[in-house]
Amino acid sequence: ITANRDAALSSHPFGFDDGNFPGPGERSHAPGSRLGARRRAKTARGLRGHRHRGAGAGLSPRAPSPPRPGRQRGTNPGGVLSVELPGLLAQLARSFALLLPVYALGYLGLSFSWVLLALALLAWCRRSRGLKALRLCRALALLEDEERVVRLGVRACDLPAWVHFPDTERAEWLNKTVKHMWPFICQFIEKLFRETIEPAVRGANTHLSTFSFTKVDVGQQPLRINGVKVYTENVDKRQIILDLQISFVGNCEIDLEIKRYFCRAGVKSIQIHGTMRVILEPLIGDMPLVGALSVFFLRKPLLEINWTGLTNLLDVPGLNGLSDTIILDIISNYLVLPNRITVPLVSEVQIAQLRFPVPKGVLRIHFIEAQDLQGKDTYLKGLVKGKSDPYGIIRVGNQIFQSRVIKENLSPKWNEVYEALVYEHPGQELEIELFDEDPDKDDFLGSLMIDLIEVEKERLLDEWFTLDEVPKGKLHLRLEWLTLMPNASNLDKVLTDIKADKDQANDGLSSALLILYLDSARNLPSGKKISSNPNPVVQMSVGHKAQESKIRYKTNEPVWEENFTFFIHNPKRQDLEVEVRDEQHQCSLGNLKVPLSQLLTSEDMTVSQRFQLSNSGPNSTIKMKIALRVLHLEKRERPPDHQHSAQVKRPSVSKEGRKTSIKSHMSGSPGPGGSNTAPSTPVIGGSDKPGMEEKVQPPEAGPQGLHDLGRSSSSLLASPGHISVKEPTPSIASDISLPIATQELRQRLRQLENGTTLGQSPLGQIQLTIRHSSQRNKLIVVVHACRNLIAFSEDGSDPYVRMYLLPDKRRSGRRKTHVSKKTLNPVFDQSFDFSVSLPEVQRRTLDVAVKNSGGFLSKDKGLLGKVLVALASEELAKGWTQWYDLTEDGTRPQAMS
Repeated sequence: ITANRDAALSSHPFGFDDGNFPGPGERSHAPGSRLGARRRAKTARGLRGHRHRGAGAGLSPRAPSPPRPGRQRGTNPGGVLSVELPGLLAQLARSFALLLPVYALGYLGLSFSWVLLALALLAWCRRSRGLKALRLCRALALLEDEERVVRLGVRACDLPAWVHFPDTERAEWLNKTVKHMWPFICQFIEKLFRETIEPAVRGANTHLSTFSFTKVDVGQQPLRINGVKVYTENVDKRQIILDLQISFVGNCEIDLEIKRYFCRAGVKSIQIHGTMRVILEPLIGDMPLVGALSVFFLRKPLLEINWTGLTNLLDVPGLNGLSDTIILDIISNYLVLPNRITVPLVSEVQIAQLRFPVPKGVLRIHFIEAQDLQGKDTYLKGLVKGKSDPYGIIRVGNQIFQSRVIKENLSPKWNEVYEALVYEHPGQELEIELFDEDPDKDDFLGSLMIDLIEVEKERLLDEWFTLDEVPKGKLHLRLEWLTLMPNASNLDKVLTDIKADKDQANDGLSSALLILYLDSARNLPSGKKISSNPNPVVQMSVGHKAQESKIRYKTNEPVWEENFTFFIHNPKRQDLEVEVRDEQHQCSLGNLKVPLSQLLTSEDMTVSQRFQLSNSGPNSTIKMKIALRVLHLEKRERPPDHQHSAQVKRPSVSKEGRKTSIKSHMSGSPGPGGSNTAPSTPVIGGSDKPGMEEKVQPPEAGPQGLHDLGRSSSSLLASPGHISVKEPTPSIASDISLPIATQELRQRLRQLENGTTLGQSPLGQIQLTIRHSSQRNKLIVVVHACRNLIAFSEDGSDPYVRMYLLPDKRRSGRRKTHVSKKTLNPVFDQSFDFSVSLPEVQRRTLDVAVKNSGGFLSKDKGLLGKVLVALASEELAKGWTQWYDLTEDGTRPQAMS
């Protein structure tokens, strides 16, 4: 032992011997000092006693081990210093990161309140991470020993689906099978990450050339199937439909590193819960008996992720919900209805129809009014009961709509209409929840669930429904099931029923549905640089509604295989415009215009072919399949005593779990370009045209007419998953995208009117010069001035002008003037340009909006007026200068000389 100790002391990197080696917390003493001699004697006695005890126990002393190479006494081991250098640098970096905020506070002269704010933010982050870890532990405990956890007590909303629904089977045999296969599934996932995802990320950008996964461990807990439901009614005999209630609580570790930037990040746990539908179709008489397998989520699953490394920043309050939402949007683009993953088991010919899914029908929802709601607003700490500010959230599958808010009313009248696609009506319901808008947290006013199978049987439901889970409250709905007809025999009748105006091709209720399957393109030109392949993306528009495909990188023969849908008001007057663009160089690669009237004369109103692109290469083509379906309402005669069971009672679920069930799918961060293929189109809340009121006004809707409803218009979003909780989904007579500020602007107009008659231009006018330069191949727009704008405050307004060249509404396509302070007659005289050719710009529309800037966190931000300028003019090359009337939505601009 003494020899071992001497060897250990002699091998110390700094060469301390027995006399001058300091212990932890001790000072070194000279070998000749009295304290040093006393300490050496005490150490020797302890070692002798230890040696005697070891010998008495039958222990034999070990031979002294030779000192390690490079660690001899008195040497300076450079290898050890090199090993400790990274740790020293890391410690210095951490110290610098801690001291830098303190220095910044003193340097900038900030108050101590910023320190308190930072501490509060840190406490919030730690609390959020602690709650995430607690939820993960609970979920893992439930998976490991479900019976014990249930016996100890669990909330009803946490119980699996087979407890609530008798037609859902437990299927433990399936979980045992998955558990046995889980190690091999993990091997496949690791191989997928390292051999597919990692090279793809490296090739996406030169800055990511050193990207790699350092660890891929999916975890020991397998995917669990909490319930299986097999549909036997209302299904095609050539298909099998299964709903799997899946739950994955993985203690996984996925770490990644970008060595070039010393960046490390990762995920240490994932939770995902949702309903996955599996469709086996078509059933065939040959092996393997099933033609294809389709997998998708009926709605967005619930997702929770614990981050590590640099991605810990995503757990900061405000970013945690945003990160989960972005990931859910990515999942939705591939796995949430109507998107799906189709695995063919037979030849492509037999499953071609699966790549072109046609909706089962369209549900038109008249969200009319409510009565006898609860008053949730209180005063004097609850002593005085007030009213409520009700609004509704409506969901059909993955499509979510939100109505406008009615202030201080227990019997609100909305009279709004929405249209939603229904792809899979077995297992889907119409879910409606009412809330009272509050500044902090909205109060629950009741819910309603209606089975879409019953709506399809009845075709038309117009009645009052009792709200669930509240003591009182009723909701008046009119539900119409619209059948998709593959012929134009009923089109004239449908156009008459919806009061289609010949002069307005894009406004009003929908008479038809356009379904488009974008397959591929060939021989695209190279764009601006001949030596490089383009990054093609397709922009499709019908009227004022536009959608965009995914980007395909570095190819002139892209393959998309995506589906899109458009609601059509009048197919006799509307056109489908398709443009292929190079995302990298922001230039056009070709365009195409298809009049929808051509589809009316085609067989089954369907066209599938390669279309020649204009303004492109000589052999540039794009392959699409386009189908038009007429929306027809079949009215059925029923006896007076006929009853139905459309309303469905919810299972026993807590209010908190129920409120997050819908609101968790609503986010305020639009994806890039807003190109979500999950369609949901709110349609109408009113019209300013006489004669339309008496048709669209729902029966027993009260005295409020549709001329008031048009003033409540809001924005039209292409993607339901991007609807903000506080932003109403539009119910409008126009398909033009109107922001929520339109509603506020119309309310401001009513306040300005106050019984008086406003002039011809109540919102003022804007002077523009518009021309196209053939030499520069650009559209030139000069914003001169505005006059007679409305005032946002006593000091006037702070106006500026924002422009888009529709249908491009990306951030890169936005143009803005400077802000003029405190004036109603601003002068800008600023010139802007858009890179676009003359034939292309004549198919575009210039969107010009005058807005009030306001200050930071100011409430005085909003819309002052808007104008839409059609550029399909032969005089565009010469140009013109005109005054334009500003309106609420820009749909009826009037040019002034």
